This record gives sequence, structure tokens and C-alpha cells, in this order.
Amino acid sequence: MSPHAPDSTREQDGYYGQRRPDLVADLPRPLGRVLDLGCGEGGTAPGLRAAGATWISGIELHPPAAERAAEVMDETLVGRIEDLLGRLQGPFDTILLYDVLEHLPDPTSVLVALHRHAAPGARLHISVPNARHWSLLRDLVLRGTFGYTDAGHRDATHLRWFTRSDLEELLRGTGWNPEPGSHPALRGGHRRLHQLTRGRLAEFTFWQWVVLARREGDA
Repeated sequence: MSPHAPDSTREQDGYYGQRRPDLVADLPRPLGRVLDLGCGEGGTAPGLRAAGATWISGIELHPPAAERAAEVMDETLVGRIEDLLGRLQGPFDTILLYDVLEHLPDPTSVLVALHRHAAPGARLHISVPNARHWSLLRDLVLRGTFGYTDAGHRDATHLRWFTRSDLEELLRGTGWNPEPGSHPALRGGHRRLHQLTRGRLAEFTFWQWVVLARREGDA
């Protein structure tokens, strides 16, 4: 999506209403108190409730989306994550950053600030676009273009890109320990490809990296 495109276009495309059931399904239980940063319309809330979340807070920059999120979440703040973390009713046991870090001017400061809002043993669950996906390499090498699009993998509003090692280095540098397996759950063909290549080739076929991390020092 162009940075200057109307937000109404994103709403029509369901940009703010994604439920992410695959990611919610992979969250360790119990979820406890959940913080969803960049929560959109609160699409994850039904799945989080069904999985046992006892409280759900969210921050969303887009006011119309935040207004809808307020209908299904216990607490919803409107504005920039960097400005609003201190107003949340923490601490939180589960913190979600689904497709958020790539939009932040300074993800390092946000990840550091989250320590003040994390309960002992808190889990941080992150998804970001995979900068090593084969389609990006194809477009750069064969087509001579980065290939920005209106939404999705190469959304024109993304400020940053991450490889797996980049993301893990960022987390460790901000006091979060990523658990093994920085990728979506392996299923079907991905699982076989991962096994056959010992993970080397499969890395180019994931659209996203999905990482679960815990605070440094937590068991």
C-alpha cells in the first residue's frame, strides 16, 4: 500500500481485520494477560479468548480500526506504540507483535521498553516479512526491481526488512532470547523440504519469520 493511499482502501481489503489463527494456535498456554501491539480491528481477540486469555489490551494507530477493536478487547489505546506503552494496564504474560516491527522507525527502543510491561516468564511472539524469500531475490536479480506492492510481503509502508539472523540479533540485543525455530510451523511440503535440506533451502520459501522469545534471565 502506498504511504499516501487512503486508509479506507486498506479497510476494504481487510488489512486491519486479520485474525491470524495460525499464530494464535502456536502460542504457549496459558496465555494469561495479552498485549496485542498493532492490533488493528482486534481480529485476534476471538481466538485469544477461546485459547484462554484472561485480559486483552491493544494499541492501534488507525482510529477507525481501534474503535472496532475496543468492542472486543478489554483495553484499546489509539496512537503510536512508542507514546502509549506507559499507559497500559500491565504487566502482560503474552505480547504480540504481528507484522509491526517492519513499520517502526525504532524497533529497538520498543523492544527494550517492553521489558517494563512484561510479567515474569512473559513470552514475546513476533512475525515479520522474510527478506530472503525467493520472490524478492528473483525480482532484484532478474527484474531489477524491489517490487513494492499495495500490501503483503512488500508493502510500500514497510520501513525495515529482516532476515532470520537480523531478527534474532535484534532480539538478543534488546534482552529477549529467541527460542529455536524462527519460522512458521512446518507443515506438509515445507516440513519435507526442511528435512531434506536440513533447513537451508526452506529458509527461502517462508513468507514470514515467526519468532517466540522470552526475556533474558527467564526460564
